[in-house]
Amino acid sequence: MKELLFGAAYYDEYMPCDRLAQDVAMMKKAGINVVRIAESTWSTCEPQEGVFDFSHVERVMDAMEEAGISVIIGTPTYAIPTWMVKSYPDVLATTVKGRGIYGARQIMDISHPVYRFFGERVIRKLMEHTAHRKCVIGFQLDNETKYYGTAGKNVQEKFVKYLREKFHNDLEALNDAFGLDYWSNRINGWEDFPDVRGTINGSLGAEFEKFQRSLVDEFLSWQSDIVREYCREDQFITHNFDFEWRGHSYGVQPDVNHYQAAKAFSIAGVDIYHPTQDDLTGAEIAFGGDMTRSLKQDNYLVIETEAQGFPEWTPYKGQLRLQAYSHIASGANSVMYWHWHSIHNSAETYWKGLLSHDFEENDTYLEACTIGQEFGKIGSHLVNLKKKNEVAILVSNEALTALKWFRIGALTGGESIVYNDVVRWIYDTLYEMNIECDFLWPESENFGRYKMIVVPALYASPEGLLRQLNQYVKDGGNLVTTFKSGFTDENVKVSHKVQPHILRECLGVKYHQFTAPKNVDLGGEAVEGIEDKRAKVFMEMLVPEGAQALAFYDHYNWKKYAAITKNRFGKGCAFYLGCMTGKEVLEKVLQDALQEAKVEIPSERFPVIVRKGKNDLGKDVRFYLNYSAEKQTAQSNLPSGHDLISGIKIAGGEALSIEPWNVRVIESE
Repeated sequence: MKELLFGAAYYDEYMPCDRLAQDVAMMKKAGINVVRIAESTWSTCEPQEGVFDFSHVERVMDAMEEAGISVIIGTPTYAIPTWMVKSYPDVLATTVKGRGIYGARQIMDISHPVYRFFGERVIRKLMEHTAHRKCVIGFQLDNETKYYGTAGKNVQEKFVKYLREKFHNDLEALNDAFGLDYWSNRINGWEDFPDVRGTINGSLGAEFEKFQRSLVDEFLSWQSDIVREYCREDQFITHNFDFEWRGHSYGVQPDVNHYQAAKAFSIAGVDIYHPTQDDLTGAEIAFGGDMTRSLKQDNYLVIETEAQGFPEWTPYKGQLRLQAYSHIASGANSVMYWHWHSIHNSAETYWKGLLSHDFEENDTYLEACTIGQEFGKIGSHLVNLKKKNEVAILVSNEALTALKWFRIGALTGGESIVYNDVVRWIYDTLYEMNIECDFLWPESENFGRYKMIVVPALYASPEGLLRQLNQYVKDGGNLVTTFKSGFTDENVKVSHKVQPHILRECLGVKYHQFTAPKNVDLGGEAVEGIEDKRAKVFMEMLVPEGAQALAFYDHYNWKKYAAITKNRFGKGCAFYLGCMTGKEVLEKVLQDALQEAKVEIPSERFPVIVRKGKNDLGKDVRFYLNYSAEKQTAQSNLPSGHDLISGIKIAGGEALSIEPWNVRVIESE
């Protein structure tokens, strides 16, 4: 891209009055250079079957084109019109809860042929009105697409066909792989295949969810193929991925394999929402950005993030600007808000945009004006920022799904956690240590480009991937992996070999038993000087087979077992965490692994976050982000350069002061 995109979603259809001219004027004042339109209003564009009205879309494109503001067109397929459901009720998804009822968005069966027919038609009509326009720079396919739990008759019929292909029409192989003899779940004829919504078998259930995720891949690819028939070479195709939601963006998305789905786009896109005020840490911005950048190992678009958002997210002074630079620091080429204005009556009435319900200037809007002015001034030094990270985290949708069926921890009502808890335990600790990461997926190639790979809870895995990790270490890589790794195959069938199965080779450790820790502390090198020494949630009784025990269970009954180990294997080194620990213990283990990998460990720690990259001018750029209400000082560790925002020259090694909720951006000379 030639410039940073700074903008917002804009919905002329939702306005309680005609104020397009005023909005454009306020956008120009704020330095906004892009808006996203059209993706939310199918029922406005096609009020009745076969009757089309794109006047709102045309009107906004006309105004933006005249103002020199670019437009991203969203296909409107994620919220279906009432007439479709009235005439063709089968388009509503049937889920484990039964047939849906019209009202919310994203309630349809994305594989249904009737929905697809009307979806293709409205996309083509929209493209005919928009693709040729000078102001249109790209297209967003659908919106935060998932499979929405769809599990109706046609989906299950497709699933059976999928299984017949996977198992080469061999029912015996299916029954064996999934252990269906248990509780008489055995299937002896394809025509007898039961409704999968009722299954108690984790292998079959996890395979069905994997199949459902593949519906998203196919759906987005289908839309992409249609849009590509119309779009110009200079127009991009993207999509706004989202994440597991815990009141904000949190972890790996359970219902979409981002790595596979992203193949349909020319550039990856993302929606990132996070707490603010005293709870703003930047971790969600970094996590979402790192994961999205890793999809194509390239820059990406932040298509939605919050301006004011929920009332409890109204940002403190400086936070909107700090957040914007945080996105760019992760390799984003855009910051776009959902949304421009606050909506006056809807399910999201109180999800507030840059402007409040009164449309007047407010502190958030005025801070956006500052961001826009700065991006306009220094954006050429920040666009297309490239990263070359030395550490990666391997994530797996299959492991995530399997650990939804079999939560980590006590199965009798005690404390338990899920996959994303382990992922964020790892990621957040590295983030606070200022170790920037890429992400890998089981399908990724060239693990060897990283000095260190961290593998959280890889519970379900094909043997080939485990052997690949062994080889990575043997060839000189440094591996950190955790409990519940390598335990089952890709069909969630537990290995009958000694655990941790194939990884036993590189880890130099075995175990036969595991339990939930009760009053268990850790002892040994890894916990020296640390206050919180507890083993948490889950513990494996590790028996070293050549590995060094960095920590053991300091408990009268478990003291003979190791808890954390380190093993040299081939040219590399492998660390194993057999239990959940406090963050300080994890940080100490990661520090040891990073030193083995010869990865530089910055002196700065959270709340000062340091992110770096190389710009189009070939110069190193470092962002120093202060996620606190107190003034902070950081050591730049840079040769001489200058602060891009202030223009102040920086001497090599000079200490930097960073005001509360503020940022310094240093470009080397």
